[in-house]
Amino acid sequence: MVSGAGEGAYAGFPGAVGVSRLRVYDWPTVEGLPGGGTPHLHLACGEGYVVTAGRGTVQTLTASGYEETALEPGTVAWFTPGTIHRLTHDGGLEITVVMQNSGLPEAGDAVLTLPQDLLADPETYAEAVRLSAGASEDERAKAARARRDLATRRFLELREATAAGDPEPLAAFQRAAAALVRPKLEAWERRWREGAHAAATATGAQLDALRGHDMSHLAEARVTATGPTARGRFGMCGRLDVYEGI
Repeated sequence: MVSGAGEGAYAGFPGAVGVSRLRVYDWPTVEGLPGGGTPHLHLACGEGYVVTAGRGTVQTLTASGYEETALEPGTVAWFTPGTIHRLTHDGGLEITVVMQNSGLPEAGDAVLTLPQDLLADPETYAEAVRLSAGASEDERAKAARARRDLATRRFLELREATAAGDPEPLAAFQRAAAALVRPKLEAWERRWREGAHAAATATGAQLDALRGHDMSHLAEARVTATGPTARGRFGMCGRLDVYEGI
């Protein structure tokens, strides 16, 4: 608990969000689009896109139905947890991705729209989405593309069923996704308390301090800068430049 404006103040990236740079896969998709990412949802994290280059769409599916949101340089688009999403493009789509609750997506918050039998238990799912660290670049690319295409086919089935007025396939996927992550919730709560919760609590303490004419936290101001700690990592939607601790 933060007891003063400066004591125990949160010093991480603003809002405890995660940031990465994304170049969406240019592999043709199963239905013949020029390129696109892997459909998935997040169980507890909202996500935002700041488009920096190229054009495309983010396709989304919720219980309310299917939507396409156009993306072009300057667009900022975001969505809440539970939104199945998939990026598509005609070429050159680059995005700065902003993720709520930095660390949770990397800790398993994202679940791909794989066939229902591959969502049966955490071990089966983990094997289905794994990209071997010891594999060659070409082997990892092949596995990432196969994983994407498998998830895309299921996404198209869920989209079709929802459009036809049958909510059960989507609901069944949501139930399976929630069951997959349930064993991780205690670890997620620790990350949340040390991140987003701590950041919000620090702001509350600073507001209280300012009301009481305590400006001590201003004397403790500091600047931090970093660069990518990994470039071109195979992500769900494309090649990622990632930043450690963000």
